Amino acid sequence: MTVNGRNGAHSSGVNLEFRNATFGYEAHNVVQDISFTVEQGDFIAILGPNGSGKTTLVRLALGLANPTGGEVLLFGTPAHKFREWNKVGYVPQTVEGIHTQFPATVEEIVGHGLYNGFNPARFWKRGVPDSVKTSMEMVGVADLGRRRISALSTGQQQRVMIARSLVREPKLLVLDEPEAGVDAAGQEQLYSILRRLNDEQGITILMVSHDIGAVMREAKTVACINRTLVFHGPPHRITQRELSDLYGLPMDVLVHDLMHEHR
Repeated sequence: MTVNGRNGAHSSGVNLEFRNATFGYEAHNVVQDISFTVEQGDFIAILGPNGSGKTTLVRLALGLANPTGGEVLLFGTPAHKFREWNKVGYVPQTVEGIHTQFPATVEEIVGHGLYNGFNPARFWKRGVPDSVKTSMEMVGVADLGRRRISALSTGQQQRVMIARSLVREPKLLVLDEPEAGVDAAGQEQLYSILRRLNDEQGITILMVSHDIGAVMREAKTVACINRTLVFHGPPHRITQRELSDLYGLPMDVLVHDLMHEHR
């Protein structure tokens, strides 16, 4: 499987655009006048405190909610009207409900990513599709294919969900706090996978996170949200004042470059 027909090459274009996007209920706006773009090949993290509107932005991006003001464009189309979902992969924050209600194996869960309506011909097909095998190999769960997802660690489950999101070769991968509940070793594996998908496969990554350290280390671009847009740009340009404004308490900024030197 070649994702987007790439071998490390990044195509140009805007995957996602917020144009003065506002969403709220009655007199209360959850997010207000948010404007920024997500370019093809970017790795952007959405950072902010609890209740800041991060998940609302994801819902707007995926067309699950319509903005009450402004607009959100997904590959140039209003997100709530978008239909080319093979271009977008989504990894939720938790897999609860998937493995607790159904005794599904890893292969079955990943294969669900290929679902595109009822197809009687599938009853006559045997074996695991190549795209499912390749997706599992890409995230390091190929050896877990026959195991039930309920028997896996949280980190392994998240890798399975990433594999499921990759089987249709998306251009944009959206993750909602994927590190939640994952131990330190699992987090390092997770970010290693995301780096490879972004750098080698050219997949655009949009990740909601609460982990400031990981965002500063991994992301190419950061959008700091607290109802409005507090900062948008490279993580090394975030100032102490902007982080303090974001979280409402004094914050220090410490960034490591590729040589692990403080600056």
